[in-house]
Amino acid sequence: MLSVNVDRSIVCLGAEEVRELLPMADCIELMATTLTELAHGELTQRHRVTVAPTPGSPGILGLLPAHRPGGEEARFGLKAVCVFPENPSRGLDAHQGVVLLFDGETGVLRAIADGSSVTSRRTAAVTAVATRALANPAAAELAIIGSGAQAGEHLEALALVRPFRRARLWSRTPANAERLAGEADVGFPVEPVEDVRAAVEGADVVVTLTPATEPLLRREWLAPGAHVNAIGASSPRGRELDEETLTAARIVVDWRPAVVDDGGEVMAAIASGALGEDDLVAELGQVLADEVVGRQGADQLTVFKSVGVAVEDMATVEQLERRARARNLGGRVDLT
Repeated sequence: MLSVNVDRSIVCLGAEEVRELLPMADCIELMATTLTELAHGELTQRHRVTVAPTPGSPGILGLLPAHRPGGEEARFGLKAVCVFPENPSRGLDAHQGVVLLFDGETGVLRAIADGSSVTSRRTAAVTAVATRALANPAAAELAIIGSGAQAGEHLEALALVRPFRRARLWSRTPANAERLAGEADVGFPVEPVEDVRAAVEGADVVVTLTPATEPLLRREWLAPGAHVNAIGASSPRGRELDEETLTAARIVVDWRPAVVDDGGEVMAAIASGALGEDDLVAELGQVLADEVVGRQGADQLTVFKSVGVAVEDMATVEQLERRARARNLGGRVDLT
């Protein structure tokens, strides 16, 4: 029987609380710590378990579990997320779900957080960590490919790690690019452009944030020394980068097992023989821990390939729960 002193209240956090309780600068440092812990074996996780859709269904359900050991600080995390690629045309994020946080000693549910806002925030923060680690220090030209829920968060995050002078933004929906460019308040101008090539030519840092199933980005468009964050193609069918970009680049990943299983363009290049798994030179946490060198020269092309992993969600909600309880924010539910 549980002690009467055990707090059974569940913290419930929506999108507004996620943004208020975890400023982007804090989330960037949190993700750097989390990925380093993962590289050191201090956290465990399983790759996404996907519930395949029934015939005719447009979406999938993914489950991402993780664990942190540590006595009173031990936690289990689980994200349950539905991915519906056509949601942006409905005015909805393509990712819909929740992140659950459980006490690692008792299994008591401690927090529920909006999965869409957690995903957007931690994904942009991880991209910023990768850019800080891999892009040339003086990178000044930014290109964003895609204008969905992730784009604004990425502009905010990247502005914190490099002194950009300008960003060029392309979207398959030009009205969305115009809107985002007009709303952006990041300390440098954001310019909507008509095609991907116009966005990326001359860019020092490129971020792809699309559900594309055919490559959008071509090697010949990329400037010497460019750094590419390939974020959107997080399923076996996804393709944002052409094979020539991958074979020319030094590739760092968020977590090797996940990218090999779900990083569409990487999977295709391995299947064709253009890449081997050894061409994924490091996980980002290994670079952060100085176990593997990231960028080897100013003119080197680097690629960070991310599909998103469970420890990022768990760590984000751990921090959110601590701050919510300390500041008495968020809703409270008791299921007993």
